[in-house]
Amino acid sequence: MIRRPTHLAAAVAAMVLALSFASPSAPRAESLAFTGATVHTVTGPTLENATVIVTDGKIAAVGAGLTPPAGATVVPCAGKHLYPGLISSNTILGLVEVGSVLGTHDDEETGNVNPNIRAEVEINPESEILPVTRVSGITSALTVPRGGAITGTSALIHLDGWTEEDMTVAKPVGLHVIWPTLTINRAWWETRSEEDQKKARDQAIAAIRDAFEDARAYWKARDAEGKAGIPRHDRDVKWDAMGRALRGEIPVMFHCDALAQIHSVLRFVDEQKLKKVVLVGGGDAWMVADELKARDIAVITGPPLSLPDRGYEAYDYGMALASKLQAAGVRFCISDGGGSTNARNLGHEAAMAAAFGLPRDEALKAVTIYPARILGVGDKLGSIEPGKIADLIVTTGDPLEFTTKVEQVYINGRPTSMETRHTRLFHKYDARPRGPNARKH
Repeated sequence: MIRRPTHLAAAVAAMVLALSFASPSAPRAESLAFTGATVHTVTGPTLENATVIVTDGKIAAVGAGLTPPAGATVVPCAGKHLYPGLISSNTILGLVEVGSVLGTHDDEETGNVNPNIRAEVEINPESEILPVTRVSGITSALTVPRGGAITGTSALIHLDGWTEEDMTVAKPVGLHVIWPTLTINRAWWETRSEEDQKKARDQAIAAIRDAFEDARAYWKARDAEGKAGIPRHDRDVKWDAMGRALRGEIPVMFHCDALAQIHSVLRFVDEQKLKKVVLVGGGDAWMVADELKARDIAVITGPPLSLPDRGYEAYDYGMALASKLQAAGVRFCISDGGGSTNARNLGHEAAMAAAFGLPRDEALKAVTIYPARILGVGDKLGSIEPGKIADLIVTTGDPLEFTTKVEQVYINGRPTSMETRHTRLFHKYDARPRGPNARKH
């Protein structure tokens, strides 16, 4: 006779199975104590020989002279520095693996208007690029879908985890709109006439405007359901996805650089009465800094480690952008420009901005607390404060310095592997067979 499991036995079996597959990135109910470190809180003073206590994946206490709780795992950090993990605010991490292999691209969808695309469901948690980025001190990133004019909604992800649920910190973070180029291209490779270029430009803007108006009409009809004489309306995933942006619950993030684009975006914002707006790129944003400040529009800058696009610009055009925005009082943060393989250079991007006028402490904030606030998670990430998620990096010095080594990365209060494809290849070829004429190892 086959014995059938009782309800209790089935429940216990299910619990064991769930525990056996628990994510390594999920916070555990245990305590850590980082002792003897120079703690860079970012939003407060730097604390010498201080202790940070982490419980259940969150920062419980920060200060000098704290006693680790009973049973806590002590992480000795004497002579080391403790920083919050860096935040990359514009990437395609997890969406593209190999740029030259189309089969590894999951960042673009067909069609021009795709507000229903959600970055978090397209992420590849096994991407080799995530560990490479993580060991450089970046613990979270805004990953953004691409393709078309309205590309979809972005998600802020941790760079460690088994699944989408493990990795996602916030979703949706923003609705992304790629604003068309307004200038006429007279380069030799442009085969369209000036008239055709103007026509294409006007059509692109009209398509974005139609999408916003259609979504607004859809939600007006949806909100009217239940009233006398108002029928039920069929759901449409495209316009459903735009509801939170139209209501001002999440920002509309406009990707634009040139001054003409920015002026056009601002007119569109007024026309559509959009409540929350962020500019991504914003190369010429410093020219309208006063207006951006008055409107409280934040800018996610492109990479300071870049050369000017226009021949008449100074060589430091991109390098000095962050300092100009900071001096004008515009909310901003620094990104690497949105590539997947370059996200690991985020600290170096901030360092370049510091070399061209941005105060050093502001450069650190531009890749920690400032992106956290702009992305709506300032209460969770970006600084070392009680109550925040324990995304921490142990370093030999300033993470904006090229010579600094990131020795350990903690995400959600858990140590992550410091092994990457790069380290594996290094050890493999460092141990290769050597002939009698090879240089001494």
